[in-house]
Amino acid sequence: MTCRSQLSAWLCLISFGLLSLFSTGCGASGGGLMAGVGVADITGPAGEVPMMGYAKASQKTAGIHIRLFARAFVFRDRFGATVAYVNVDAAMVSQMVKLRVLEILKKKFGNTYTEKNVLLSAIHTHSGPGGFHGYTLYAISTLGYMSDTFEAFSNGIASSIEQAHLSLRPARLFYNEGELNDSSVSRSPSSYLLNPAAERARYSGDVDRTMQLLKLVDGSTGEPFGMLNWFPVHCTSLNNTNQMISGDNKGWAAQLFERYMSRGAQLPGKQKFVAAFSNANEGDVSPNTAGPRCIDTGEPCDILTSTCGGRTQKCVAFGPGRDMMDSARIIGQRQFNKALSLFQSATREVQVDSISVVHQNVDMTNYELTVNGKRVRTCKPAMGFSFAAGTTDGPGGFDFTQGDTSGNLFWNIVRSVLSKPSAEQVDCQKPKPILLNTGYMSFPTQWQPSVVETQLVRIGPLTLVALPGEFTTMSGRRVRDAVRAALEQNGMPDGTVILAGLSNLYSSYIATYEEYQAQRYEAASTIYGPHTLSAYVDQFGKLARALATNASVDSGPPVPNLYNKIKSYSFITPIVYDSVGIGRNFGDVVTQPKVAYRPGDTVSASFRTGHPRNNMMLGGSFMMVQRKNSSGDWEEICNDACVETRFRWQRTNALLGHSLAHLDWDIPSCARPGTYRLLHTGWYKPVLLWQKPRQFSGATREFQVKSSSARQATGQVRDVINDMFGSGCN
Repeated sequence: MTCRSQLSAWLCLISFGLLSLFSTGCGASGGGLMAGVGVADITGPAGEVPMMGYAKASQKTAGIHIRLFARAFVFRDRFGATVAYVNVDAAMVSQMVKLRVLEILKKKFGNTYTEKNVLLSAIHTHSGPGGFHGYTLYAISTLGYMSDTFEAFSNGIASSIEQAHLSLRPARLFYNEGELNDSSVSRSPSSYLLNPAAERARYSGDVDRTMQLLKLVDGSTGEPFGMLNWFPVHCTSLNNTNQMISGDNKGWAAQLFERYMSRGAQLPGKQKFVAAFSNANEGDVSPNTAGPRCIDTGEPCDILTSTCGGRTQKCVAFGPGRDMMDSARIIGQRQFNKALSLFQSATREVQVDSISVVHQNVDMTNYELTVNGKRVRTCKPAMGFSFAAGTTDGPGGFDFTQGDTSGNLFWNIVRSVLSKPSAEQVDCQKPKPILLNTGYMSFPTQWQPSVVETQLVRIGPLTLVALPGEFTTMSGRRVRDAVRAALEQNGMPDGTVILAGLSNLYSSYIATYEEYQAQRYEAASTIYGPHTLSAYVDQFGKLARALATNASVDSGPPVPNLYNKIKSYSFITPIVYDSVGIGRNFGDVVTQPKVAYRPGDTVSASFRTGHPRNNMMLGGSFMMVQRKNSSGDWEEICNDACVETRFRWQRTNALLGHSLAHLDWDIPSCARPGTYRLLHTGWYKPVLLWQKPRQFSGATREFQVKSSSARQATGQVRDVINDMFGSGCN
């Protein structure tokens, strides 16, 4: 049974509850579990908005590679306990966004969804629009607040949860896990080696390679309808020169899986099956498996400082592909391959007796605990010099290098103009040389969070740990061990602990105490000082004990809602008007495609267009690949969310408001022969400023896609690995 409205959802719950009273066992329906899934477009503004991730304000959106989505999973036990998990195609989640999501949900569902039972986890793409943070440090690089991004994220996440809520049905869960060995490497191997040898000996490598997966099956029909997995790797296959919005390698993987499960029958974002590729303890984990090298000599970089000739800018990590797009595809495809294998072989059913959550806000700036018999505490936030050096995935600027434990006089003077750290702060943060004393900076808002959300979600024997930042590999392992030990010691043995990365808010990085001493990028970005991880291990241990014993915990201090403060600070250039010149029209084709193509070719066309921020086309598309059917009508084959299309926007003359839209379609080998065209849709802002934006569209001339000799020889119509269930494969 599937619930398609709020009324039917309640009827579904009641009927399922009555049925369970007369059933002799719970195995057929997962012990009374209900689950639902939902997906919503959160792509945001695709033109002239700084991207969030690399802290490079000049890296601005200029088109779409893969649309961004919020993928929601709602679980409810037989007692009515409910939890919502959302995998968000974003760099991270901000407290400000979560608070707005809860406001929207409260209007529709009352107190069903609160900060306690909603877990928002980001994939950590570095190719999405910024402007959704309230804390100043995270807003600076994106030129402040951007309403389009904030509203797209907030409304989209809330919509995905609403869809999942309204599609609740009897469900069964199956768990599986396995190793994925060719998709990640450590980007700070020298820091990892500082961890105790005995601890390192417990593990096979310096990154976690286990993918953990949940398979959702309809309890009535037996049909799968969802998949969730967790695997730690940065979404930095696309580097800081990319300007197209994209979910990077995890966005690739999710789309492959969803299109595979729908057999190409639905366009991305329209499918009924929802697949989420979540992150975990990815803090020091890179997808650039070819490793870093000096771009001027080809030689290895200095392993301690990630420099070449003393410069970080020359030390760059590379992926396995011929370019960054190809690397994103390869790493995404490998995650898809592993997930599909685990999904198809998942036989361990998860018996969900009940669902419970424990949530507590914590002031992380003065957390006291005992470590090795010594009383220690955390510090007010601060960023170290090596933070500005960036990483081998995205080097920083100026003369900063990783591994800096001393700083320099010039930057100390610059720092002191903003906020000179006290002797107490310097001593608390040592050996970190403080570049930004963020804990003492409050204009226009707090620069970094003081109050942090901590949360555990239990679904039967599965416990999800909501990591409030980027935990390094060993940091995540220690948290996982602490949670598992606390559960076992309090009567919950044989459970499975899952780390959900970048959840609910962003508090930068969390390195181990030992890694902190080297002050590479991850350590310099560990904002609460050397005992940050110890505090989190202690806190999550407390929550695990409360979860196992059903003990209550106080809610802790409230998190600040910085929306009203930050919304006034936006330095993103507004759209004044669009124009195409006399005798021209929006939607005119400037460059037509060729007359004929074969699979493996790329179709390209250019159009006169308006600014993509005039309308984000959420749930729609700036481009469409269309095929003429036997009746002479045009069928939609693929849109700008598809991995085989690219919508690139170019402002050719800012003064006159002229723009071009460049559309590309990589024809998959399974494309059907026939007549095709490319369609571009957009909005323009009239020169008369009081007029509202207007919609337009334009289409290319028809072109032919002919049969490929490879297809004729092999007869392969579907090859999801190579063709990603591309257009023409349905």
